[in-house]
Order: sequence, then structure tokens, then C-alpha cells
Amino acid sequence: MDFIYYLFFGLFGTIISTSLPGLLNMYAAKISMSQGKYNAYFFVAGATLAILIQTLIALVFARFLDENPEIITVLQKVVLGVFISITIFFFFIAKDTSKKPETGEVKSKAKLFIKGFFLSAVNLLPIPYWVYISITFASFKWFSFSHLSVFATVIGSTIGAFVVMLIYIWFFRPKGNQRKMNLNMNYLIGTVTAIVSIFTLIKIIRTI
Repeated sequence: MDFIYYLFFGLFGTIISTSLPGLLNMYAAKISMSQGKYNAYFFVAGATLAILIQTLIALVFARFLDENPEIITVLQKVVLGVFISITIFFFFIAKDTSKKPETGEVKSKAKLFIKGFFLSAVNLLPIPYWVYISITFASFKWFSFSHLSVFATVIGSTIGAFVVMLIYIWFFRPKGNQRKMNLNMNYLIGTVTAIVSIFTLIKIIRTI
């Protein structure tokens, strides 16, 4: 029963955080449109493999923090610097995601898999997300850092990411929704990280 609980915990945790039309989802949909659904599956496989690794790293790190609460104070300052840097990157440096990526050239399945893995790996947001979610839920006794819970959550998170991208591959039509989706997702991500930075700064100030 515990395995099912943590499986759905990871599943819905990832679906909630990845359901918006982000870079990976949009890229998977556009590969499906230009190169076919079968090729898009290889991109999704690479992306979900990276998410699996990131979720595992996040939960192992969160367990370490949970066992060593004195480190959290120092880590908050590090996280503040990281999120400020991410905010600056997404607002001023990252490429505009509202522009259509060049997917006209048919790439090999291996290249699509590697590209999916790389694009997902450079998006480090799942790591602080799962660290924060797991520690917060653990403080309410809704999550534990046992081997079973970590394993089930990682599997659920991977399935959730896979399902979301499959939905975009099967049902999303970029050409018919061009106006609706003319949004630079970097600004959305930058806004989220800016809000997290503000809350983290407030926590640090209160502890001084």
C-alpha cells in the first residue's frame, strides 16, 4: 500500500509541475508534427531518463538534509544565489522559446534520444523542486525517506513526465494554436524562480 501511495505521490507531483507548455513538452509535440510520433518517443525517452536521475539525486540529497537540519540554514543562502542566477539567466540570456525550434530536419533516433536527455538534464529545476516538496511533506509526516518511498517516488515521477509528454505528442497541435502558445516560457520560469528567491530571502532575514 505504501508503494502505491508514493508512486502516485511522484506521479502527481511531476504532472502538476510539468503540465504547462514548457520547452520539453513543446519540443516533443513539434518533433511529433514534423518527424512523426514514433521519432518523438525517442526524444521523450531521453528526457524522462534525465528526469529519473534528477529526481533520485533530489530525494537522496533531501534525505541527507532531513538528517542534518543544521545544514539547511547554510543551504538557504546557496539556494538564494542559485535561484537569483537562474532568474537572471531566464530573463536576459536564454533563447526565446516562443520561437519555433528548427525541427524540419529528420534526425536519427539516437540523436533525438540524446537531445531529449540533454535538454532535460540542463533543466535543473526538478532537483530543487523535489528537495523542497519532499522535505515539506516530510515535516507533516506525509513523506518518508525510506528506500521504498524514494524508489516508488522516482518511478512515479518518471511515469508522470512520460505521460505528460505523450499527451502533448498525441493531442497538441502547435500550428492550430499558434496565437495561444505565443509565449516565451523563459519569462514564466524566471518569474517562478524570482518568487522563490524572494521567499528564500525573507526566510534568511527572519533567521538573522
